[in-house]
Amino acid sequence: MQNNDIVAPSPTADTIIAYIGMGSNLANPVDQLTRAYQTIATINGVQIQALSAFYHSPPMGPQDQPDYVNAVLAITTQLLPLDLLHSLQTIENQQGRARAERWGARTLDLDILLYGDQYIVLPELIIPHIGLTQRAFVLYPLYDIAPQLHIPGKGDLKDLRSRCPLDGLKRLDL
Repeated sequence: MQNNDIVAPSPTADTIIAYIGMGSNLANPVDQLTRAYQTIATINGVQIQALSAFYHSPPMGPQDQPDYVNAVLAITTQLLPLDLLHSLQTIENQQGRARAERWGARTLDLDILLYGDQYIVLPELIIPHIGLTQRAFVLYPLYDIAPQLHIPGKGDLKDLRSRCPLDGLKRLDL
């Protein structure tokens, strides 16, 4: 698919299953993810379906920052992708997210990983999320809640996960 191809649902689309990657490494990350989960549950047009276990992972970017806590959330939604994105960005901002450095430390990071089986390429949103297939901190928690999932254009989640090393990822017992 070319970068200028856009495939998005129509405004009258039925309910879509979407997956949201959650991460934090500042200001008590477990609490940050818990608060985000609770706030996402209050978004009009969103229903929580499942939440993965929480995982501890080393930072992907600069190494002079704390380790992360990550999880994946499954939702159903009637929101269009950009409306969902903007709702998630509002939650990030409410929880003190500062966008100072790419892959830098953050109180909260919420990424739309998948939106049904859609390919979406927009200036502010690409789905499936770039890097999804190489990131243990996404693949392992996603597998917790959707082991039979097929990633559009990428393959079966179980196969992608089996080829992805843990890279220091550890499941948290909470």
